[in-house]
Amino acid sequence: MPAAPGETPVAIAVVNVNGDTADELPAPKASPAFADALGEVPPVGTVVDVGDAVEVTIWEAPPATLFGGAITDTRIGTAIGTARPTTLPELLVGPEGTISVPFAGAVPARGRTLSELENDIVARLRGRANAPQVQVRLLRNATATVTLVGEFTQSARLPLTPRGERLLDALAQVGGVKPPVNLTTIQVTRDGANYRMPLAEIIERNENNITLAKDDVVTALFQPYSFTVLGAAGRNDEIRFEAFGITLSQALGRIGGLQDGRANPRGVFLFRWRDRSDPADLRDPVIYNFDFKDPAVYFLAQQFRMDDGDFIYITNSPVAELQRFVGILSQTILPAATVTTVIQRR
Repeated sequence: MPAAPGETPVAIAVVNVNGDTADELPAPKASPAFADALGEVPPVGTVVDVGDAVEVTIWEAPPATLFGGAITDTRIGTAIGTARPTTLPELLVGPEGTISVPFAGAVPARGRTLSELENDIVARLRGRANAPQVQVRLLRNATATVTLVGEFTQSARLPLTPRGERLLDALAQVGGVKPPVNLTTIQVTRDGANYRMPLAEIIERNENNITLAKDDVVTALFQPYSFTVLGAAGRNDEIRFEAFGITLSQALGRIGGLQDGRANPRGVFLFRWRDRSDPADLRDPVIYNFDFKDPAVYFLAQQFRMDDGDFIYITNSPVAELQRFVGILSQTILPAATVTTVIQRR
């Protein structure tokens, strides 16, 4: 079929799967583990931001002159001045990123640690207060939080503390997940990127119980992947499956297998984009043709891993139906491209 103006020619490779082509089958694609993709992050909760509330306590050495002190009667005719802390009312970091401290003025707070705030306030009070000492405590953390949504017992927005909350800590705080653990996938969204792992693997391997970072979004997903099946199958549908993956043989089992008396076991086709890193790239699609008349294919089907978005088509006649199948693809799945070449591999 010639390419129309404005259309991009697309070559579809067809791999005939049998005992001789076992080495050409794609290796299972393992998603990076949380420990490798996200690693460890420093605990948060000690850096102040707009909306946080802090408590400032100030001490002066006796004789206290600015914030006052305590006089202790020794009952021997003299009085001894002692330092007494002065705790200021709750201070909210305003939109301008500062807090207001008496005699110190507007102190920049946004993006600073508690110790940096303490040192700045001491420097501002020096010369006014007598040998001042300052302690700053974070009362309410409104900015360093993580969000948990999806198949949890309850969704929540949890504050992070200097302790460094880990992933399973957060799951426990919301009551865990609703689906069975072995069917649940956890997705962590950080800096605009998504990372997924089966919950069972996170529990089994402690290094994947990562420390959560500010603004992380944790989503619990139930069977997040799917494939579609059409043709002479026991069931035409979109079938969802778990993050730990399934094989082609398991996929055929979930659709009720091939229809007796109608399906041709030589005509089981699986359509897939070879480069899954860019689903919009139409340059490299591939069709795997499984001949279940060959006993070796049954063993290969037990090793062939399904990908998210795979499309299975089961024919009546593998020769005639292949051309029909390619025609369907050119009219529906590849509407902006023209299928120009079919490369047969034997």
